[in-house]
Amino acid sequence: MLEILSRRRLIRGAAGASLASLIPGIAGAQPKGSAAPWQVSPEARLRELGIELHTPPPPVATYVGAVIVGNTLYVAGHTPRMPDASPGHQGIVGQDLTVEEGQAAARQCGINILATMRAAVGSLDRVARLVRTFGMVNAVPGFSEQPTVINGFSDLMVDVFGEEAGKGTRAAVGMGSLPGNMAAEVETFWELRS
Repeated sequence: MLEILSRRRLIRGAAGASLASLIPGIAGAQPKGSAAPWQVSPEARLRELGIELHTPPPPVATYVGAVIVGNTLYVAGHTPRMPDASPGHQGIVGQDLTVEEGQAAARQCGINILATMRAAVGSLDRVARLVRTFGMVNAVPGFSEQPTVINGFSDLMVDVFGEEAGKGTRAAVGMGSLPGNMAAEVETFWELRS
């Protein structure tokens, strides 16, 4: 009986692997030339999560939102501005805002970053993996929950890109102030598929 069950698992695994190699976006499928395992189609995940990406507003100072060098996408620091470019999630975490409100701000930073990335590369399915996150939290002196706040961003990236491709190296630091008195700002580096 055990031998029959093992054979069934082997056959199912082989069939699943064959199907995955034919249909991009299925867990385990990996497009040719990609640097990291393909876990999920980020564009499909956005639809499943009900997240609509807006056209990113132009930068508010002298910089560009994203730059591609080789197969690396560098994305400038993004605040939790709303789709209409109005400030979002303003205030100091630990004084005006709770940790949960700070997490919501970091998540909005992530949505804005995804919009800029799509505008820069055409489709989030071109992204191989997150390489680095630099998360900043506008917080009171002595605040120590910056990692928890920036998880609002990081958890969204795992939801969109998968457990492996959605995690990279990370710093989460406190700041005495941020532009527009916004609660968070996030900067990222990404590896692109060739």
